[in-house]
Amino acid sequence: MSDTKSLKNHVELDDIIAKALEKIGGEDENDLCKFLPGNSGGYIHHFTLRKMKNNEPAALTDMIQKYIVQNETPGRLDPKQRAPRGSRKKKDVLSLSKGDVERLVQIARQVGDSAMLSKLSPKRSLTRLKKELIKSIKSGVVEEDLWKAYTDSIYNYHSPFAIANIPGN
Repeated sequence: MSDTKSLKNHVELDDIIAKALEKIGGEDENDLCKFLPGNSGGYIHHFTLRKMKNNEPAALTDMIQKYIVQNETPGRLDPKQRAPRGSRKKKDVLSLSKGDVERLVQIARQVGDSAMLSKLSPKRSLTRLKKELIKSIKSGVVEEDLWKAYTDSIYNYHSPFAIANIPGN
């Protein structure tokens, strides 16, 4: 008995869909989506329409009747509002300009906070560190943080893992 009732619901649904498509001037069932409201605002997704057609034909029939067939002037619904791009960014992260970071680096140098200097200083390549170190030596200025960055870079470059991956070893 439930099979005949289900078959009757599907036949009735197909008739309602045909009437609704004719009324809105649509070509396929997906065109109906823009006229049927969704649970969370906007119109329903075409996957939801398909799922309702298979699992809840009576509910879909009622929706189409209410919003399209019985409505004098069925209106297109606006799409659901989406979150703006970049909305997943962390809220507690400060946005500092380049000048702000440079001022913080200068303050950290004055105080002698090497941990803060290493966090705020941009990561430099080994070749850049060599050039800066040679330049500071030629100018007669000793920069301990530059030397530390250079030695750390050399250590990381020649770490046991890196040595193991050198061809010929």
